[in-house]
Amino acid sequence: MLTNIQETITPKRLTDLFEKNRRLLFRDDTAVLSAIREKAFASFSKLGFPDTSLESWRLTDLQESFSRGYDYHLQPAAEVDVQKVFRCNIPHLDTAIIGQLNGWYVSKDVPLMELGNGIIMGSLAEARKKYPALVEKYYGTVANDAIDGFTALNTAFAQDGVFIYVPDDVKSPRPVQLINVIHDDRNLFLQSRNLIVVGANAKLSLVHCDDSYNHQASFSNIVTEIHVGEHALLEHYKLQNLNNNSTLVSTVCFNLEASASLESHYISLNGGLLRNNIRVLFNGPHGNANIYGIYLMDGKQHTDNQVFVDHASPDCTSNETFKGILDEHARAIFNGHVLVRRNSTKTDARQSNKNILLTDTARVNSKPFLEIYNDDVKCSHGSTTGQLDQESMFYLRQRGIGEETARMLLMFAFADEIVSKIAIPQLRQRIEDMVKKRLQGELQICEQCVLHCSSPEHPVDFKIDLGKI
Repeated sequence: MLTNIQETITPKRLTDLFEKNRRLLFRDDTAVLSAIREKAFASFSKLGFPDTSLESWRLTDLQESFSRGYDYHLQPAAEVDVQKVFRCNIPHLDTAIIGQLNGWYVSKDVPLMELGNGIIMGSLAEARKKYPALVEKYYGTVANDAIDGFTALNTAFAQDGVFIYVPDDVKSPRPVQLINVIHDDRNLFLQSRNLIVVGANAKLSLVHCDDSYNHQASFSNIVTEIHVGEHALLEHYKLQNLNNNSTLVSTVCFNLEASASLESHYISLNGGLLRNNIRVLFNGPHGNANIYGIYLMDGKQHTDNQVFVDHASPDCTSNETFKGILDEHARAIFNGHVLVRRNSTKTDARQSNKNILLTDTARVNSKPFLEIYNDDVKCSHGSTTGQLDQESMFYLRQRGIGEETARMLLMFAFADEIVSKIAIPQLRQRIEDMVKKRLQGELQICEQCVLHCSSPEHPVDFKIDLGKI
């Protein structure tokens, strides 16, 4: 079932859509989840959409994105050929693949998989019916509807998404690959919700891919809540390769309990307008979070990374390192906010944002800042923006390396500080390959997942031996 939104998207039109389809939206909710949805709808009615009058949205204007006509899926497609849609593959990487098509979970077998070690993964809609108490315990506890209109909108409208549960003391035997695909001949307005729970002393590696298979316009508002238990470890990889007509507002909220560890990597290779809201809450002492990001933008592409780290507990460490390379008329925003609360002594928090502009028309606005309410801390922040280092260029040219090759070598070395931190060898190799293609201007979204564009038979490589430089 499709509902057509042909005119400019406004809070009033979405309110009418919600009221008209109330029965369908609430059909699988428990009493607790219905109350959460109602409260979120009230918040959205009050907040509406954020606009450029708000400081955090001052440099990202969504009016052009709102003005397109969209279709909204109130129900999933009747039949999907899983083998044709989810062709994403990283050679030699053994993963458990979970598919989402146009905001809905897709499976060729069962909607919710229950593994022998207690791991549950599959459709969030199905999990709400089969494990209501488990979903209710975590759903809506980290994502804040009261302060963010897009989060409130998602909570009010979301019907499906992905649910992953790793019990206490269980280590996932292989990475989980979540492939979120947009593929339709209509402009789609998508609201999907993901809930991921990693129990105490557990471990999970999650590769989350956002891809589009054609050049149709889309507007995706995705909220992901991730709970990491005491002494647990989460390796999180977010890969974004969408077409130039796409708008993506991605909100990922991490809740870290005592002594939990997070390694999160954001790799943005393509997209018309990308907005990443990254929120980390230290909900117990001795936690650690490393958040890395690389964005490679050209044309009129726009990326906006908003990172908020809340040091609400003592003895926690956080590190943010984001790097960007911008060409032509591309635009990037980085806003890093670290909050150190009064009782959060022994905090160690670091921020860094570095950018290379390849043209005079590319723009970066960087604002890393600290908000500290006690003296027993170690905190630093910094930002640099410039062009390729001319001394390094001269060094390479003196050794017989052509100008274009030298430029690409320097750009790859700049990006590789982030890429080299990927802990999964097969994934790191494939991302290195993709970054090289992107820097050469070859990587575009296509009729298949971007991760399948590189094959072992046709690797991307430089024409010289990097090890001899």
